[in-house]
Amino acid sequence: MKPRKVTRMTRYLNSTLSRICLWSLAIMTIASTGCYGLGGSNINLGFLEYPIPVSPYYQFLQEQKFHNKERYDRVPILGPTTSGGSAVALDPPSDDEVMQALEQARPVQGGIPLLWEKQRNDVRIIKEKIADYIDPPRFYPLIGPAQLHHAHYKCTIYFDERTTVGYPVPHTLHDREAIEVVYVDHNHFHMVGDVEPYTTPNL
Repeated sequence: MKPRKVTRMTRYLNSTLSRICLWSLAIMTIASTGCYGLGGSNINLGFLEYPIPVSPYYQFLQEQKFHNKERYDRVPILGPTTSGGSAVALDPPSDDEVMQALEQARPVQGGIPLLWEKQRNDVRIIKEKIADYIDPPRFYPLIGPAQLHHAHYKCTIYFDERTTVGYPVPHTLHDREAIEVVYVDHNHFHMVGDVEPYTTPNL
């Protein structure tokens, strides 16, 4: 029995020493890296010296905001319309643009795993042009003489929505016939030449 007790004590001491060594290495690593204390200067920022964790969801929101601004939130300036021809918009909204509009109207992102999650599956999109007209030429600041072309689309989205709630009463809501309608405007400018009559606005 005595050798077995010595063995257990030795194992306990070895595990304790290894833990102490690991904690010491971790503390030394943290203290010797980064901008701890701003390089030993006399400036003390308090809790601002330590990194604050931020959820990746907020990073995704900023990237998505830039994605929409780069592709859909800016009004393009195209060339002049063909003389004598009808001005018809030839670019219906893409599926990505429709899904971005649907996400703003009926969001599913930002859920908490195992507590509240929402999924959207089996998406079907029907796009209909409901208006397509062009305004008469006028002067626009920073652009000059131009025409504003309006194109309005009605997009009907059929999808399968599944909502999972994990607390306090776990349950699942499954809507197999969810329908949402979003309206997408594709407005853009057409440059024009000499406009008669046209006057520069008084500033």
